[in-house]
Amino acid sequence: MFKTRDELEKGLSFIKQAPKDQGVLELIVCRPAVGKRKELQTAELDLELGLIGDNWLARGYRKTADGSAHPDMQLNIMNSRAISLIADSKSQWALAGDQFYVDMDLSKENLPPGTRLELGNAVIEITAEPHLGCKKFINRFGRDAALFVNSEKGKALNLRGVNAKVIKPGKVSVGSVIKKVVSQ
Repeated sequence: MFKTRDELEKGLSFIKQAPKDQGVLELIVCRPAVGKRKELQTAELDLELGLIGDNWLARGYRKTADGSAHPDMQLNIMNSRAISLIADSKSQWALAGDQFYVDMDLSKENLPPGTRLELGNAVIEITAEPHLGCKKFINRFGRDAALFVNSEKGKALNLRGVNAKVIKPGKVSVGSVIKKVVSQ
């Protein structure tokens, strides 16, 4: 069934080995409606809409004053090593609710807010909005998984993932490189 906290903790060293400067996009998931998931091979990122076909903008956010979508939560990205440890199989990754699953170190130390990343031919920026395990995450992966990702270590490593926004629109595909943009 669900993995225990001890089982999850044993996988930390594997997660910490994720590439720091350049990784790979392993899965793209579009959320066309609440509770619906569609895995994509290729997707388009837009400045206003985020991931084309995703319901981020229409769904809104209950914590904004007017209920509109939070601009700094346009995209959700999760470390593929973390979700592979938490989920029983890759077919369950999409249940986490993120749009992009990447083999890259998403820790605060490696990708602080404001870090820009090239993803395919698009550019995205990591935002400061926290991305934490919630009630849905508990229902799908168990209480221990939520405690694991929301622990002090889990938050430092951003095991539940990070939020980002589109800076430069473009196309992305499974297998695309994701890499830090070097400031000039």
